[in-house]
Amino acid sequence: MAPTTPSTAYSRDLGDELRRLRESTTNLTGRALAVRLGWDPSKVSNIENGKVRPSEVDLVQMLTICGKDTEYFDDFKRRYQRAFDEYVVLVPENLRTVAMAEATATTITSYDVLTITGLLQTDRYAEGIYRHTGLVVEERIPALVRIRGDRQAVLRRHDRPACVFYIHELALRQRFGDDQVMEEQYLQLLFNVRLIRIVPADVPAISAGLILWEFEKALPVAFNDSDLAKVFVQEPGAIARIRLTFDRLQQVALDEEQSREKLMEYISLPREGFDDRGPRMA
Repeated sequence: MAPTTPSTAYSRDLGDELRRLRESTTNLTGRALAVRLGWDPSKVSNIENGKVRPSEVDLVQMLTICGKDTEYFDDFKRRYQRAFDEYVVLVPENLRTVAMAEATATTITSYDVLTITGLLQTDRYAEGIYRHTGLVVEERIPALVRIRGDRQAVLRRHDRPACVFYIHELALRQRFGDDQVMEEQYLQLLFNVRLIRIVPADVPAISAGLILWEFEKALPVAFNDSDLAKVFVQEPGAIARIRLTFDRLQQVALDEEQSREKLMEYISLPREGFDDRGPRMA
């Protein structure tokens, strides 16, 4: 049996995909599949939990029992090839790995500069972001907004992760909708203010945005998202640097009550007609 290795967010995602495939195409349990393939009983579990890298022969055997052809195997092998790397770069459309990391994390710490963190976005604000970037065809926007909303269920669980969302004031000033859309978004933040720390506008933005996921039985994973790629990092030196970034943010960010007061300033702006009083949103 192949030795277990430190799993990554992506290896766990692909392992979970194999589990879902087994359950949807066969009536076999993991143990029954292992018996049929002549494997050690724990091998299927380790592969489906992203703990071991299956060989090409392992993948062929598993996917064949699931009724998959050569083309499917070639695609899956290509995706699994670098699943255990400490740096994994995925296409922007890959939302499954992010959603799974959020759902299994015990702690989520994020820093957002240009937009509100995705786990706290309202539907209309998220829709405005997709329309503003112009990188998504109109027909895809409702589905993407729905997926983003589904991901937010992690914050409503009784065992939800411990979260701290650092949001730079620049993100509050960015408009992705009319006055009503923005006020709804500010109210959403105010409702969740116990999770938020606003970074004042006069504090230089020290990053384009970062997320750190921590897990009970896996190594922490840092994440950076852009229009070009989603980057997952598990390399210890990078994790240490990101922790230093969050230590710095903890020092400069407003506390909960100050963040509440700052949000109230923005909630009042639409009612004032965005006159010359107070900060304007870009």
